[in-house]
Amino acid sequence: MTNTPTGRLDGNSLVLTRTFRAGIEDVWASLTEPERTARWYGAWKGDAAPGRTIQVQMAYEEGTPWTGMRIDACEPPRRLSLSSTDMPEVWRLDLLLTHADGRTELRFVHHLTPSDGLGEVGPGWEYYLDMLVAARDGTALPDFEDYYPSMKAYYDGLAG
Repeated sequence: MTNTPTGRLDGNSLVLTRTFRAGIEDVWASLTEPERTARWYGAWKGDAAPGRTIQVQMAYEEGTPWTGMRIDACEPPRRLSLSSTDMPEVWRLDLLLTHADGRTELRFVHHLTPSDGLGEVGPGWEYYLDMLVAARDGTALPDFEDYYPSMKAYYDGLAG
């Protein structure tokens, strides 16, 4: 886990990475199997396939709401592209995996819209990606208060 912001802007996209000492299929399973996503983000239900919408539980948000996510692309074990369906603005996300030398890198990309609050979005994704790391490592889950508001200034600064 990190308390130092790791995200960067690549054009209009927020990019964060995490690296795992694990096979790519195992990391893919942590991103796509509902019992494993439940450990760090929330479970999901529905008929998952490209072009379809699933319901994802935001288990670590107040009220643990369910939200719709459209599967834009699913190319196991390397690429999962999602779009939110129940939010005022569509969030487009890419989860990209590469593997080399016994390590799998997750490159998480949030394609930003002008109204996305980078100062809130960035710390949130840092938190969830560290939740993924903790869930995989079997260590204590991080506390969101360690990310927000302390990382807000860094992410606001990325926006220029």
